Amino acid sequence: MTQPALLPRITEPLQEFHFSELLETPAYPDLDDPVRQILTGIGEDPQRQGLVKTPQRVSKMYAELTAGYHTDPVKLINGALFDSDYDEMVVVKDIEFFSLCEHHMLPFFGRAHVAYIPNGQVIGLSKIPRIVEMFARRLQIQERMTEQIANFLEQVLAPQGVAVMLEGAHMCSMMRGVKKAQASMSTTAMLGAFKKDKDLRSEFLAQVSK
Repeated sequence: MTQPALLPRITEPLQEFHFSELLETPAYPDLDDPVRQILTGIGEDPQRQGLVKTPQRVSKMYAELTAGYHTDPVKLINGALFDSDYDEMVVVKDIEFFSLCEHHMLPFFGRAHVAYIPNGQVIGLSKIPRIVEMFARRLQIQERMTEQIANFLEQVLAPQGVAVMLEGAHMCSMMRGVKKAQASMSTTAMLGAFKKDKDLRSEFLAQVSK
C-alpha cells in the first residue's frame, strides 16, 4: 500500500528548529481544570500545598512529552541532506527514546536502532535521533512508531533501503496489570533492500546486537 507523503522533497536549507522554543509557551493550558478534577476524583485536595501548582506543572509536562505533534518535519531536517557516492549501510544505534503509551498514557522507553543504504544522498547524523524524538514525543504504540520512523526516512532520502528496530520497556505492563517488570518488547520495520535481502537484514541485526 502506498504511504501518504509526510513532507516534500527537501532541497533548500531552512531555519533550525529548537524544541525549547516550543516549550516556552504552555501548549495545553486547558488541562489545568481536568487535572484538578482528577486530583479530587482520587480523594486528594487540590488546594494543599504540594498540589496547588500541580495542574500547571502537568500542563507544561504534557507540552514537553507531546512536542512531536508540533514539530515541523521540514524545519527538523533543516536542509541536512548531502550528495554522496557512499552506498554501504549506515547504522545509528542505541538512540534513547521516551514515549507515552496511548492506551494508558504511561511511559514506554528504550533504544532505537536505525540503518539505511544511501542512494545518492546521506542525512546529517544528528537528524536521525531528532526524527526518533519527533515520533516518540506523542501518544504512541511501539509498532506504529517503528513504522513511522522507517517510512519518514524512506520519503526524505529515497534510499535503497531502511531498517528500524525499537527495544522498549512499557510501564503499563510493569507497574500495573500483569506487573512483569523484566518484560521488554522488540519491533522492526524493513523497507526496500532490507525487506528483500535476508543477508542485509542479518547484517543489520548483527550490528545492533554488538
